[in-house]
Amino acid sequence: MNTSTSLFSSERGLSSSFSPPMQRCLTLTVGRYSRLLLKKRISSFHCQQSAAMSSLLINQPKYSWLKELGLSEDNPGVYNGSWGGSGEVITSYCPANNEPIARVTQATLAEYEETVQKSKEAWKIWADIPAPKRGEIVRQIGDALRKKIKVLGSLVSLEMGKIYVEGVGEVQEYVDVCDYAVGLSRMIGGPILPSERPGHVLIEQWNPVGLVGIITAFNFPVAVYGWNNAIALICGNVCLWKGAPTTPLTSVAVTKIVAEVLEQNNLPGAICSMTCGGADVGTAMAKDERVDLLSFTGSTHVGKMVAMMVQERFGRKLLELGGNNAIIVFEDADLNLVVPSAVFASVGTAGQRCTTTRRLMLHESVHDTVVERIAKAYKQVRIGDPWDPSTLYGPLHTKQAVEQYLAAVEQAKQQGGTIVCGGKVMDRPGNYVEPTIITGLPHNASIVHTETFVPILYVLKFKTEEEAFVWNNEVQQGLSSSIFTKDMGRVFRWLGPKGSDCGIVNVNIPTSGAEIGGAFGGEKHTGGGRESGSDSWKQYMRRSTCTINYSKDLPLAQGIKFE
Repeated sequence: MNTSTSLFSSERGLSSSFSPPMQRCLTLTVGRYSRLLLKKRISSFHCQQSAAMSSLLINQPKYSWLKELGLSEDNPGVYNGSWGGSGEVITSYCPANNEPIARVTQATLAEYEETVQKSKEAWKIWADIPAPKRGEIVRQIGDALRKKIKVLGSLVSLEMGKIYVEGVGEVQEYVDVCDYAVGLSRMIGGPILPSERPGHVLIEQWNPVGLVGIITAFNFPVAVYGWNNAIALICGNVCLWKGAPTTPLTSVAVTKIVAEVLEQNNLPGAICSMTCGGADVGTAMAKDERVDLLSFTGSTHVGKMVAMMVQERFGRKLLELGGNNAIIVFEDADLNLVVPSAVFASVGTAGQRCTTTRRLMLHESVHDTVVERIAKAYKQVRIGDPWDPSTLYGPLHTKQAVEQYLAAVEQAKQQGGTIVCGGKVMDRPGNYVEPTIITGLPHNASIVHTETFVPILYVLKFKTEEEAFVWNNEVQQGLSSSIFTKDMGRVFRWLGPKGSDCGIVNVNIPTSGAEIGGAFGGEKHTGGGRESGSDSWKQYMRRSTCTINYSKDLPLAQGIKFE
């Protein structure tokens, strides 16, 4: 018989039949047992909690550097001048081993609402600050990032999965665009135009749009925010950032760096606010008329939904979506440039750049030679932990991406493709797959026209220049493209109206690795947005044409008489 069950179930009956001393004895026995059971349960809970905390990478000595970024086991996912967050608690995982790093508490819709209100109030202060002074704040942000560049790059590597040098390079992009924005802060403005009327002048006036919402993707969790943030700030806007739900620690760490600069300058933190969240927060931003410009980076599928929601309210949007990018290699190409370019552009970031080369078009005269050389180079790519400086190829970001890789390989085989190398999941911890080359598919195969965000390179054989240019342009996306040739006439045909229809058109370099000084973006289903350099700043401002009459007469335009 179970004594505890007997005692608890019989206590009421026993109390009426035993003498008071015996009753007190039984009561004390039951009370002591209850306290002992409760103590065991509390101890068990604390042991479980302690085990859960110790299993987080942030608590392991090897990853103690994470705390240099202000991160802890549990991190608030809302910043609007103060830190908070009471929504869903999510755990960030390392793609290289699928172990938990730390946790972040996301924003509720009520906290999103509070953040938008604080951002709009902060804009009233920020907009009054002269542009060069705003540039000085951006300069300080760049300097603060420089001081943390290695540790922040390590976090990008750990949480996103890209190799360490790419993680540091991504932070460097934010630093570089800060430097660019500082100079731009003394240059933005419109022209003074001649008027057809005497005593009149036309001025093009540019003003900030107000609140810029920035939704970024997992593959560049620092740089894309930096492109938008630095330029938007010097233009006089405030920013509200929602990073990818799978890279929340990077969002928190970057925001802490930026927030410290604002605090040191006695500026409202809501000038650069952040709300970690999922589709609920993203949808709220897209539908919110107070978000004057929404910059969205992500898939074409989600981007289309975002665009429709923003357009429904006649809002402004900046879209950076998919890319099904091609390198075209002609018979006169320098193959010593082609091979490393194709390998870097197809294997780099494990095929998870929007500018990754997914189609390699080879002239029939060099097809077999190039395939052989690239396949040999693929086998020499050093695969390993992304934070190991010698590693050139890391994991995919999620388990779902691994499933997409396997599905794409199978579809390619079903549609007539031949696997030259790769095609399998690697037998090791984490989300590792073999970089893959597939030949023999027709140029218009459905899998070739599908952007799969994994390291699969489809090799196509062409005969003529016209054929290659048409194949380049026949996919829905229009982000990046490149040809390898020594024929200058072909180069300018490629750059001309009947050449590439992409936003990035290269010659003798890969499709990836864009510099911050040029406008970054693409056409068609890539979205049409432009970020970073050139005149991309115009996307973050509104233009007014101002006519000023400084005479005593009132002549009308086009010679109209109204007397």
